[in-house]
Amino acid sequence: MQFPTTTRGLRRPAALIAALSLMLALGACAGPAPEEQEEALDKAQQAATAAATPDPGTATPPPPASCDASQVQGLVGQAWSEALQTQAKEDAGASDVRTLKPNQAVTMEFIGERLNIETDDKGVITGLRCG
Repeated sequence: MQFPTTTRGLRRPAALIAALSLMLALGACAGPAPEEQEEALDKAQQAATAAATPDPGTATPPPPASCDASQVQGLVGQAWSEALQTQAKEDAGASDVRTLKPNQAVTMEFIGERLNIETDDKGVITGLRCG
């Protein structure tokens, strides 16, 4: 019976194949060389710096505000009315106007062309500002 000899003959190539496969797998797990890691880190840092620094040639400045609340500060202390609001909008050069009452919920976005007229609970103007 030559069965043990044949099995023994098959064990060596199988063990050799297993050992080679293990070596290849371990070799594939090895990371890049230290020089490659440093080069990749340098490139990443350069990209981060470039992204954080805007190009002055492509940056667009915000549009100038067309509202000038200094032109309507004389309205403080006067009673609010539709006619007064229309005149204030025109005098301030605003494209839009809103009246803000005490404890009123308002949006917080800044719109430079908008005139805000703040009133007290009796409808008397307490302040005017753009935004």
